[in-house]
Amino acid sequence: MGKITASRTMLKPDPRHNSRLAGKFINCLMYDGKKTTAQIVFYDALEEIGKRIPDSEPIQIFEAAVENVKPYIEVRSKRVGGASYQVPMQVNRARQQSLAIRWLLSAVRDKKGRPMHLKLADELVAAYKKEGVAYTKRENTHRMADANKAFAHFAW
Repeated sequence: MGKITASRTMLKPDPRHNSRLAGKFINCLMYDGKKTTAQIVFYDALEEIGKRIPDSEPIQIFEAAVENVKPYIEVRSKRVGGASYQVPMQVNRARQQSLAIRWLLSAVRDKKGRPMHLKLADELVAAYKKEGVAYTKRENTHRMADANKAFAHFAW
């Protein structure tokens, strides 16, 4: 296992919405310790979402988007007698959240040539509507797990 940090106990909710998930997301969005910049990008994205989906709470749309991207099952490689099998396994809650955040951010960072907050707003709205790159990634993960159901008896 990687090194364990106390980020869960130390994590502060974000200042504007008092949401732990938003705080975590801002931390993952942050580059080079520039938290203020990351917050500005995040809140601008939420404002943009507010413009696109009127009479909605943007923070709730963000939370729903992350919820929609969370995978419930994934495949893990398992060595059994010289062969590697892709074994479907349940994903625990902490990993679900970190995978969802990672997929959303990588989807946004792969798009080029527009301001970050617009790309982020795009991807969050797409995930909220159950579409977009990050949601597709989740669907593919589930599909992989489904296809490898035959090896489920190796999960121990």
